[in-house]
Amino acid sequence: MRYFLRRLGFYLVALWAAVTFNFIIPRLMPGDPTTTFLAKLRGQGHLTPATLAALQADFGVTPNVPIWQQYLNYLGAILRGDLGISSSQFPSRVSTILGESLPWTIGLVGASIVLSAVLGTIIGALLSWRHGSWYDTVVPPLLTFLSAIPYFWMALALVYIFALGLGWFPPDSPYDIFNVTPGWNVDYILSVLQHALLPVITLVIGSLGGWVLTMRNAMITTLSEDYVLMAEAKGLPERQVMTNYAARNAILPSITSFSISLGLIVGGALLTEIVFNYPGIGFALFNAVAQNDYALVEGCFLVIALAVLLANFLSELVYTFLDPRVRHGRG
Repeated sequence: MRYFLRRLGFYLVALWAAVTFNFIIPRLMPGDPTTTFLAKLRGQGHLTPATLAALQADFGVTPNVPIWQQYLNYLGAILRGDLGISSSQFPSRVSTILGESLPWTIGLVGASIVLSAVLGTIIGALLSWRHGSWYDTVVPPLLTFLSAIPYFWMALALVYIFALGLGWFPPDSPYDIFNVTPGWNVDYILSVLQHALLPVITLVIGSLGGWVLTMRNAMITTLSEDYVLMAEAKGLPERQVMTNYAARNAILPSITSFSISLGLIVGGALLTEIVFNYPGIGFALFNAVAQNDYALVEGCFLVIALAVLLANFLSELVYTFLDPRVRHGRG
């Protein structure tokens, strides 16, 4: 129990640090949300000083309030669940925008992580079990090459070949916005799945190599352990030795890689969502940065930071469950 409490305390401190940097980084950008918002209103009438002050207060950039007081106000607002008002989509609240964008990113990233993790673990285990064969020689370098291609280049290439060239997939948008009515109906669900296939394939191809190589290398090391050799000497079936003895222990590094890959794939999803015009967190963050929308930038970064920290914490819990030596080794 003390081990879990210590880890929980560590992640709370990490969350505080993430929130602090989340407050500082947008304010290092040139300009401010009020100036950008007023530029869009140019020619639509004169703003009174009271209206200007109200806008600055709504956007959290009141000039006569010290930066430390703005920071305390920001922390208090987060604790109350108030993420502020978006200047780029005024007067919508950031929580509303994130609530609309988050399901798209969760579906896209969630499906990509599950597919790449499952496929990568299975392929890596099979390659290690047939270590030295021709496909063990060909597949890892090929997947490494594909993983080295930036996400947005991969997305552009797949759109050009399979969407514009062959016409197998839609090139952009989350669903057929012209012929389908959003709602819980079959046409809408099928349209969403059809439009999500190419973005998911992009993320899976880009992240599959890491999963395969991690599992393959860990499995090769595990296969030389004494307990695996003993299991083989006992005459146990090959499948049982591979799954119950080798793969169960070799998968432990992949548990750690899961939390790391989540942060990386969220970053990749940002670029992928821009290419496919997908209305997720990444697309919202891109528009927020372009328009100096402090509140929306902070909200998007907060969601990403919470996702990464939560994934790391859960992976540690799973790791200690699978390998009690970690828990007992720390008292």
